[in-house]
Amino acid sequence: MTQPPRNRRQEAREHNLAQGLTTRVLRLRLKDKHAPLLRAEATRVNLVWNYVNALSAQVLLREGRFISSDELHRFTAGATREGLDLHSQTVQAVNEEFTTRRKQFKKARLRWRVSNRARSNYSLGWVPFKKSAISYRGGQLFFRGQALSLWDSYGLAGYELGAGSFSEDARGRWYVNLTVKVRKKPLPAAAVSADALGIDLGLKSHMTDSLGEAVQAQRFYRDLEPALVAAQRAGKKERVRALHAKVFNRRKDFLHKLSTQQARDSAAIFVGDVNSKALARTRMAKSVLDAGWSAYRTMLSYKCDDAGVWFKQVDESYSTQECHVCHARTGPKGREELSVRRWVCSGCGAEHDRDVNAALNIKARGLAWLEKEFSKAREARAGEAVLNKSAGHSLSALAPGHGRPAGGIPFL
Repeated sequence: MTQPPRNRRQEAREHNLAQGLTTRVLRLRLKDKHAPLLRAEATRVNLVWNYVNALSAQVLLREGRFISSDELHRFTAGATREGLDLHSQTVQAVNEEFTTRRKQFKKARLRWRVSNRARSNYSLGWVPFKKSAISYRGGQLFFRGQALSLWDSYGLAGYELGAGSFSEDARGRWYVNLTVKVRKKPLPAAAVSADALGIDLGLKSHMTDSLGEAVQAQRFYRDLEPALVAAQRAGKKERVRALHAKVFNRRKDFLHKLSTQQARDSAAIFVGDVNSKALARTRMAKSVLDAGWSAYRTMLSYKCDDAGVWFKQVDESYSTQECHVCHARTGPKGREELSVRRWVCSGCGAEHDRDVNAALNIKARGLAWLEKEFSKAREARAGEAVLNKSAGHSLSALAPGHGRPAGGIPFL
């Protein structure tokens, strides 16, 4: 049975994993003086996007199929020579991004990109580029012959720059997003139970870990909500955008510091898989969205990957009710017992803090998953040893003339 062909991205990803490398995205802010140049580039990118969007819809209507990125390349070939002031690889990057997003969202036609800043549905600026279209030297980025100044907080001279994009935020500030390759630390192969951390997410406490430490929930949005209401009623749009950006930046700074410290201090981190999307549809929506659980788990995931730390989201079902000592479900149940913060197990008599007990159960389930992973690895190594041994016996048992020559090729 023939296997489906692998694309170049998949082969490159497997090669990087074999070399112990992973891809990360660095986001750096550009100086504001480059905003007019990049905004003009984004307008031309929107033109290409809308063209391929309409073309894809027409092909689907007439032929009943989705057009591929290779076909879009042929349709847009020569556009830069005919007067479109864009890098040819930027046009190709737009085609590839369009087909990727069309497949992701499973839509026949995607949203049009709007370049008029006065419109309420204005599309924030976006200019993709490929690896060969950008370079870094002398503390500046060079794109299409233009030197772009930026705040280099990562030291780009120490990285090999890959493909990326320029993007605009709601306040008109521009950033460059660059893909780079970084070397990963190997995951520990020994037992990590002593340095493992279980995390139970909450609203009163942002998180409680299996060590009994709790981090109080922050009020990023609620603290600035009165100022936001006043600015909205006064019609001060720029002030509203600035306040929303402040909320976002405060939350991101808090989550980055917390996740970085935990990734440094632990050998394994296990987090409950609380469904924040479902909770965001309830009366607790404002608190759930302000907590930023999804962003926090994403940060833990890639930081653990870089630091060589095991990470897993585990099933947290009944983690509050189950006693972590005897595993009997004697804890508080239902909404009517949400106010019960401490309880005593009727099975073994152990006294528990509600959140710490849940974190300990999450840690135990994570360690059970990790033990299964180690068992699979040991079984795989044992199977390889048996195969190698049997292969050695089969080679030695081959008939004369069909195996390896015992003393080399004789001279005739």
